[in-house]
Amino acid sequence: MRDLIGIEEHWTFEAVDAALRAQPPGTRDESLALNDHGDTAARLADIGPGRMAAMDAQGVGMQVLSLAPPGAQGLSAADAAVLAREANDAAAALAGAHPGRFRAMATVPLADPASAAAELERASGLGLAGTMVYGRTGDVLLDDPRFDDLWAVAARLRQPVFIHPQIPSASVRASNYSGFGEVADLALATFGWGWHLEAGTAALRLMTRGVLDRHPELQLVLGHWGELLLFWHQRADGLARVAGLDRSITEYLQQNVWITASGMLDPAMLHHALAVTTPDRILFSTDYPFQAPKREQIAAFLDALPDEAAREAFASGNARTLFGIR
Repeated sequence: MRDLIGIEEHWTFEAVDAALRAQPPGTRDESLALNDHGDTAARLADIGPGRMAAMDAQGVGMQVLSLAPPGAQGLSAADAAVLAREANDAAAALAGAHPGRFRAMATVPLADPASAAAELERASGLGLAGTMVYGRTGDVLLDDPRFDDLWAVAARLRQPVFIHPQIPSASVRASNYSGFGEVADLALATFGWGWHLEAGTAALRLMTRGVLDRHPELQLVLGHWGELLLFWHQRADGLARVAGLDRSITEYLQQNVWITASGMLDPAMLHHALAVTTPDRILFSTDYPFQAPKREQIAAFLDALPDEAAREAFASGNARTLFGIR
């Protein structure tokens, strides 16, 4: 159990969090409310003894940290560039101080695509492993050609790109995720459904745009057992044929996408994932602190994997390979 590496484990950097909350009403990301539920805010901010005690209680040896959603999304290009750099410096310092317990993904300022590519290269030099991105920055979607330099850097440096769920745009929320009351509307638009459609669609659009054809070494990570794409891969293969892609969507999922559990330790999800992809493409994570599986739940789930080799790969081996953890 001490060999467990969680690859979707969140933290907050005070300067980024303050800037996000200072956004005027109407532009502030409403999913920030989920970071304040119960003691979540305190646990996100704690990157010291309290977090390590929680890891020990779960049997998690290492966390690969990433900024809690919405990351640096919603900030101006100038603010995002400065604050992403500061957050990455802080993350690198933390990982350097506790190399046996933490690694971290880079935060990149997607509001400034050129700076995002440059910051990923700089962060890689600091020892950060990969980056966490979101499917939309303002009205600009992740598959926009202006991000191609970012994919080129990620592919060249072998930096995995984790596409994290994001709250839908205001217009989509008004048409599809409203009418049930403020709390239920937010839940429907985020963890109940909307988040996962947004992330899965962002990944599917990258494939359809030909990003994985131009950068075949690029590796993506999807949480929540593939953000619904694993359940729709055969239907989406028809899209690949119409778009004239080099490979099918199923092949991209099997060759360029890694799947993590995000704390959803459901054997039914595991068995379906292994019906589509292979044991060397799935990764453990708890989605700390938003999910809190107990040590006993984690141990029981590991028993659902088909054999000891698959258990070792899921628990830590695949994470070591993908993120270059020695």
